[in-house]
Amino acid sequence: MTAQLIDGNALSRQLRADVAARVQALKTRGITPGLAVILVGDNPASQVYVRNKVKACEDTGMHSVLETWPATLTETDLLARVDAMNRDPAIHGILVQLPLPAHVDAQKVIEAIDPAKDVDGFHIASAGALMTGMAGFWPCTPYGCMKMLEHIGFELRGKHAVVIGRSNIVGKPMALMLLQKNATVTICHSATQDLKAQTLQADVIVAAVGKRNVLTADMVKPGAVVIDVGMNRNDAGKLCGDVDFDGVKEVAGWITPVPGGVGPMTITMLMVNTLESAERQLC
Repeated sequence: MTAQLIDGNALSRQLRADVAARVQALKTRGITPGLAVILVGDNPASQVYVRNKVKACEDTGMHSVLETWPATLTETDLLARVDAMNRDPAIHGILVQLPLPAHVDAQKVIEAIDPAKDVDGFHIASAGALMTGMAGFWPCTPYGCMKMLEHIGFELRGKHAVVIGRSNIVGKPMALMLLQKNATVTICHSATQDLKAQTLQADVIVAAVGKRNVLTADMVKPGAVVIDVGMNRNDAGKLCGDVDFDGVKEVAGWITPVPGGVGPMTITMLMVNTLESAERQLC
């Protein structure tokens, strides 16, 4: 058995085409969805991520504002910029690129963002809405994973899902989203004593710990869906995920590649959240 690939690039193109059409519909009513991105410092990976987000805005017809600041920017000044964007009616989504310099309290900055513009889904109000099943913005990476499961027509109700990782950005919200779809969810982490025993029971495995080969072929039930959120480098410097792709694809039923899997979906769901924020102006 060789797993079928869940192509994040292809699905992203489909979703972004829909976003572009909805953006045009909003423009006819006088609203152009706007995303503001703040980058503090010169982290090379962050610079790439920010460029990709701005380009995605351009490709879908959205308005984008990119502010780049030196790493010496004070927390007070950063909070002032967030406040200004909160009050700007042309901005529907605000994203402060993480990580921030050590002298800045990242959580404080995130909590300063108006929850109505929290398109990253990191605000405590967004987390609370997800936990209670109320309307709000879902964090983009796990949201993208859910769209991939939906795309392949996988019915989660009654299935066993194992999430490897418990971060606030991916692991915890991923578990809550799966739970909303009536899956039975197990969260595994660094203190889990027998990870293999858990993953062998899983119909769906989401690996999101940032560690190479955390999931190998002998840990996967035949036919399971495997979603790889990891982003690492192998010994040759090539991009890879958390999953031993070559081995696991011979056991799994479906699998996401790295690159070209979850990555493009994350930015696409950011576009979706920003669009939906703008659409709420019409309500």
